[in-house]
Amino acid sequence: MKLTLPRQIWAPIALLGAVGAGALSLAPATAPAEPLGASRHIEARLESETATPAPGQRVRLAFMLRAEPGWHGYWLNPGESGAPPSVGWNLPQGVSGGDLRHPAPETLTLGGLVSYVHEGSYALMSELRVPRDAQPGTALPVTATLNLLACSDQACVPETKTLNLELTISDGKVPPPTRRRFDSLSARIPRPIAEEAEARVADGQLFVSLKPPRGIDPTTVRLYALSNDHFEPSATQTARVEDGQLVIRVPTRLKDPPASLKAVLSSGASSFAVSARPGSSRARAGAESLPGGPAPFAAVADPAAADAPPSGRPAAASPDRRRVAPVSSAEGPASPTLLMAFLGALLGGLILNLMPCVFPILSLKALSMVRSGRTESAARTEALAYGAGAVLVCLALGAGLIALRAAGSQVGWAFQLQDPRVILVLVLLTFAIGLNLAGMFELRSFGFGERLAGRNGAGGAFWTGALAAFVATPCTGPFMGAALGAALMLPAAGAMLVFAGLGIGLALPFLLVGFVPAARRRLPKPGAWMNTFRRILALPMFLTALALAWVLGRQSGVEGMTVGLAATLLLTLGLWWLGHRQTLGVRRSWAPALPLMLAAFAAILVVPADPPARASSGSREIGLKEPFSPARLAELRARRVPVFVDFTADWCLSCKVNERLAIDTERVRGAFQQAGVVILVGDWTNGDPAITRFLAEHGRNGIPYYLFFAPGEPGKELPQILTPSLLEEAARRAGGADS
Repeated sequence: MKLTLPRQIWAPIALLGAVGAGALSLAPATAPAEPLGASRHIEARLESETATPAPGQRVRLAFMLRAEPGWHGYWLNPGESGAPPSVGWNLPQGVSGGDLRHPAPETLTLGGLVSYVHEGSYALMSELRVPRDAQPGTALPVTATLNLLACSDQACVPETKTLNLELTISDGKVPPPTRRRFDSLSARIPRPIAEEAEARVADGQLFVSLKPPRGIDPTTVRLYALSNDHFEPSATQTARVEDGQLVIRVPTRLKDPPASLKAVLSSGASSFAVSARPGSSRARAGAESLPGGPAPFAAVADPAAADAPPSGRPAAASPDRRRVAPVSSAEGPASPTLLMAFLGALLGGLILNLMPCVFPILSLKALSMVRSGRTESAARTEALAYGAGAVLVCLALGAGLIALRAAGSQVGWAFQLQDPRVILVLVLLTFAIGLNLAGMFELRSFGFGERLAGRNGAGGAFWTGALAAFVATPCTGPFMGAALGAALMLPAAGAMLVFAGLGIGLALPFLLVGFVPAARRRLPKPGAWMNTFRRILALPMFLTALALAWVLGRQSGVEGMTVGLAATLLLTLGLWWLGHRQTLGVRRSWAPALPLMLAAFAAILVVPADPPARASSGSREIGLKEPFSPARLAELRARRVPVFVDFTADWCLSCKVNERLAIDTERVRGAFQQAGVVILVGDWTNGDPAITRFLAEHGRNGIPYYLFFAPGEPGKELPQILTPSLLEEAARRAGGADS
């Protein structure tokens, strides 16, 4: 049966799709970045071989990079995890910058995934092309925005460096010491091999054969392909010299040899650019055989000793020396880590349906479908519309998050709830839903937007799914924390797939009801009891509105809460008037109430957006609680004091439940006091760049998030659902470790 959505639903879908696409487009290569010289985990500076380039000259540039111990950057093909660097240029008219050319990488195995990385000090090479008509004496300012992914054993952090050079058009002279330095850097670029290699496939093995370059040692040879389409980075490679040919064998899923295989052949300190084609042709492999110019990659050891040979372990020796794969593959949806992140978001979205502000919406929408006796086609159409609304809102929120972070903002999941104006809108929406459920006013069926859909209710289902997704995202529940954290480390396409998984999970129950007749038959039969049930479900909506009003007060003080209460009273009056006119059967019953409702929502223009000054967060003054800061955490760990880090927010329902049922219980308080545990509370209610950065460094972009540091031990992540016994056990172990 062909299933089509009514044309009325395409307008909201297109609108939200445009919002998501527009948000993604706000993440350009020239996003605001750290100041020159600032660094988190990879230091960077830009050098030119001459400060006085001549007209028409090609000037060599070097991005000198140094990763701090335990951290690394990525090659052009990151392997099975990671993301490659990119550069954006801001140059005078007529001047152009080249692509990045990397060193031959090293292999790094993290949690079974093999990545191609750079560690320690290294250089990425490029060039500047000066137009022939450039006038001597003209200033040539160069600005390069370098985007990197820096990763350690347990975390990945996107870093952006804005690097500047001030050059002047002149004679193009290069000082001899500088020329030798840049010659040394350029010498580490993989050199093109004169003869093209041959590739063939037999018995599930890819054979690449070529005339061995001088100095090649078959025992240390490794082939780094520019794409994972030909073989997996983790595949075992063997090499031998046979009949004057170096033959490299690697398992492959290919049935036929690739039309073109481009790779870097590395052996110790030597590396070569290889281009292989099927058959035995011996056409010269020119500079254009690899992207990015004459050679795709360049390496260097310590910049202070550029003339020394490069250091580091041989590429062939890739020990599995780390336990955690910090980030998923950028190579496509088949990546195991991306798949796990997607499934985590899917399960997390499914659990969000149990939230008190979502369960009534889902329940009544499902029951209304049964009560209306929808046909199979209509039921499926409504289910798809509901799912489309949920997925597109999650995509729009995800796109906004990605765009804001690319623009330099330190925000995380549920970033919209850090703005009191958004909280006020949610107060009004949830209170209006509660009044509707309580019977003060009626809609033709529950869902807001029913008139957009005509008879089949698809428009109402779409906007109901959108509303459910918007109000269901204050917190990360089970399975969601790691999934949403991984989303920040993925390329945009992979991240958006994770956010789509969250929306699909949220929509799954309604999709089940719409597409599985047996599921609809298991729902209670319609009857008078539904009116009572509907009014009962008004209670969690009113409680949600009350909780959000409290958050509004926490965010914007008494003044903000007063504005919120006034807006709620205006909305209530307008909806009461609407309901009264509906009871009388008056046509256009909404008309007189509309100005009051608009005035209520206009209150977002006057609610204070700046947080009030407050020392801490009420109940958090008890016991050994202190405000979180990275410096305070480092100080306590240096003193071997056990620390429990609690990242929370007033709008996070899961956080509040954990505080009430576990963290703030007498049992846990006594155990923490006995073990001398200090609780550092990271309050994210209004957003905090230091907290956002700390979460990102630990692979998270949402809360709740809990860490426990025993004396002398690395931090241990705790589940997102806490129990008193779990915290007591952590305190006992910390006491034992300290003794």
